[in-house]
Amino acid sequence: MAHLVAKRVMHTSTAAATLPSTSTKGPKASSKRLMHTSTATANLQNTGGSLGPKASSKLIGAHVSMSGGFHNAVTEAVRIGAKSFAMYTGSQRTWYRRPITSEDKELFRKATTEHGFPPHAILPHASYLINLGGPDEEKLRKSREQFIEEMQRCEALGCAMYNVHPGSHLGACEVDEAIDIAAESINIAHAETDTIMAVVENTAGSGYTIGYSFEQMKKLLDKVKNKSRIAVCLDTNHLWAAGYDLSTKQKCDMVFKEFDEIIGLSQLKALHLNDSKKPLNSRVDRHEIVGKGCLGYECFKFLVNDPRFSNIPLLLETEEPLDEQIKLLKSFVEE
Repeated sequence: MAHLVAKRVMHTSTAAATLPSTSTKGPKASSKRLMHTSTATANLQNTGGSLGPKASSKLIGAHVSMSGGFHNAVTEAVRIGAKSFAMYTGSQRTWYRRPITSEDKELFRKATTEHGFPPHAILPHASYLINLGGPDEEKLRKSREQFIEEMQRCEALGCAMYNVHPGSHLGACEVDEAIDIAAESINIAHAETDTIMAVVENTAGSGYTIGYSFEQMKKLLDKVKNKSRIAVCLDTNHLWAAGYDLSTKQKCDMVFKEFDEIIGLSQLKALHLNDSKKPLNSRVDRHEIVGKGCLGYECFKFLVNDPRFSNIPLLLETEEPLDEQIKLLKSFVEE
C-alpha cells in the first residue's frame, strides 16, 4: 500500500485518462460555526449567477441534527436547502437507544414524503462507538449489537441505506484479520435485518483504522455474503488524508478511475463532500468548510458536475453555515 500512496502523492503532472462510462459524521456541534458565515457568503456571491435546473436537481445536502425527533432532521434539511441528508439514529455519547415509537415512524415518513426526500437521498450515520473490526470480544459484542439495532431502526423509519465505518484493529491484530471481523459483523447484521444496505465509508488511515485504501475496501466487500446489501461511501477528506490526490479535476479523474477499476463505480452510493484542514497523505481526519482547506474548489466542482454522481447523496459533514455551503456547491454546477 505504501508504494501506491507514494505514487498518488507524486502524480502531479500526469494527464488523466478519460473514465469509461459506468452505470450504476456527522458535524460536531460548535460555537465556532458562525465564524465562517461571512466568508462563505462572500465566496458564494463571487460565483455570480442564479441556480439552474441541474443545480436544483443535484442531491446536495448535509448531516443534520435530529434533536427533538427524527422528523426534525427533515425540517433542518429543508431549512438549509438540502436535497439529501444524513443524521444519527441516537446519541453519540451512549450505547442506549430510546425505542422508536409509532409516532416517530409516522412523523418521519410523512415529513420525508411531503418534502420530497426519497429513500436513496437519506443516509443515516452509525454511532462512532461502533467498531466492527475490533478483536476485543466484549467490545465487539456491544458494537455488533448496536450495529444491528441501528440498522433495524433505519428500517423502521423507512430508510434504505445506513452509513458505517469499517472500524479499527487497535493494534491487537493484523489488518486482514480486522477486515475479516468487520465483514463478519456485516454478515451477522444482514441476517438480523431485512432490506437495509450497509454503506461502508473509507477512512483517513489514522491510528489503526482499516478501509483507508481501495484495496482494503475491496477485500471487505468481497467477504460480505449478500452483495445486494453492501456498498461504499467515499469521503473526500478521508481520501485526501489517505494519499489520494484530489487537488485538480485531472487528479480526481484518476482517483475515480482507480476506484472503478478496483471496486466499481456501481458500488458507490454516496459521497461526503468535506475539505481538509491537513495536507495530503496526513492520515489525519479533520474536516474543513468547502474551499477553506487544502483541497480548494476544483475537487468539488468536479464531483457536482460529473453525471455519474447525479443521483447519489452528496453530503457535507462540516461546520456551519451549511446553507451557504450548499448554495456554493450548487453554484458550481454547469448548466
